[in-house]
Amino acid sequence: MVEKKNLVLASVLIGMLMSAIDTTIVILALPTITDQLKAPFLDTIWVILIYLLVLAALTTQMGRLGDIYGRGNIFKAGFLIFIVGSAASGFAPNIYFLIGARAFQGFGAVLIQANSSAIVADFFPPKDRGRAFGITSMGWTIGGTLGIVLGGIITTFIGWRFIFYINIPVGLIGFIFALRYINDNKRAESTIDYPGTVTLLVLLSLIAYGAVEIAGNGVDMLYLSMVIAGVILLVPFYFIERHAKDPLIVLSAFRNRVLSFSLISATLQAVGYLSVLFILIMYLQGIRGLTPLDSSLLLVPGYIASSLLSPRMGRLSDRHGSHLFSSTGILMMAMGIVVYLFMGLSTTLYLLILGSIITGIGGAMFWPSNNAAVMSGAPRELYGSVSGLLRTLSNIGTLFSYVIAISISALAVPRYVAFEVFLGVTKLQGGVSSKFLAGVHSALIASFVILIVAAITSTVRPKKKKDDGSQQKTQWSSQGAK
Repeated sequence: MVEKKNLVLASVLIGMLMSAIDTTIVILALPTITDQLKAPFLDTIWVILIYLLVLAALTTQMGRLGDIYGRGNIFKAGFLIFIVGSAASGFAPNIYFLIGARAFQGFGAVLIQANSSAIVADFFPPKDRGRAFGITSMGWTIGGTLGIVLGGIITTFIGWRFIFYINIPVGLIGFIFALRYINDNKRAESTIDYPGTVTLLVLLSLIAYGAVEIAGNGVDMLYLSMVIAGVILLVPFYFIERHAKDPLIVLSAFRNRVLSFSLISATLQAVGYLSVLFILIMYLQGIRGLTPLDSSLLLVPGYIASSLLSPRMGRLSDRHGSHLFSSTGILMMAMGIVVYLFMGLSTTLYLLILGSIITGIGGAMFWPSNNAAVMSGAPRELYGSVSGLLRTLSNIGTLFSYVIAISISALAVPRYVAFEVFLGVTKLQGGVSSKFLAGVHSALIASFVILIVAAITSTVRPKKKKDDGSQQKTQWSSQGAK
């Protein structure tokens, strides 16, 4: 039984690794893709954004689908779709085909991500989940690192199409593991909440698309109206979910403080922390004049620290309580940002490495403990829905982290210059560098504030907490359809 659990965990780890790699692997390949496909940059940027948008808009729905039709079935289908989408992306003859293929690939990533935490919760008892989530968190952090580094190496020495082809053999290994060892947990009596699903999809798409376009083109009434319309749709969505027979999101579950504040912390952490990655790349490329590949290599020490420590931190959170580790982890990330604020036009780059190690240790403490807290706050029959919601909120945070990094940094320089800095094709000179550095510091301060708020929300939990949700199950079962 122990061996089977480890093989299940290996499949989940591979899935998280692949989907994480493809959130970042395209970044350093964008200039080459733009050139070889002869596409405008504002079109090429959607090769990244469409993937993030699909993740943000669909993850909750696909977690619910796993509850209904079996998490194993949906998880396995995700591997196959991701593999096909990767092959199509590598084959793309033009930019619009590539964007479409990336959307399809993103849908496969959605099926994998939405059910991953639920599968771990299915196979691991509460006392072991911190360690298990530590390992899957390691896959996510390694994937983020590999995506940046491999994107530069493969594009430079082999060709940009192979940043997608590399997913095929890795995905097949994960699929085989899942096919052999992950059994289904079907909920035949449940139904799909179509009105809630459509409403949530529309509102998230409106908010995400409008915000991205504002970041790329500046404030425009059309895009601002889309964001406002998406926010307004939260009201009918709330009432739809209150009266649905089998709601997409069981609102009564949020009466559990552990679940509610853990989800809020995960969202704010994604917004605050991931924007720092984009900001640092812009600093290193635009102000210090480093190549994209060299810039990414400087961030590797922090990711290595996070990857090595995540399983250990997960085990410690199992013993000593997840709320302590998650809140301390976020505070360490915030302290890393304080270190980054001392970066100037010519300060030693060892300062950046120190900051990345501090934030990496903080991430190792936060991710596994917060995942364990979220899943312990959910009843077993809603593991898929809550797992999907967790990933949805984290993906929304990733999307908006990009918006924050570009928008705030672009206050100091023209927007097109900010994009060129992000890609590493422009080095700023003289007074422009000083102005852009001020924008970078402003963006870092914004991220610091967001992380402090996340740390506060992560501490608002019951002092006496057991890592199983047994006392809440009866209450949620009777209230879920209200």
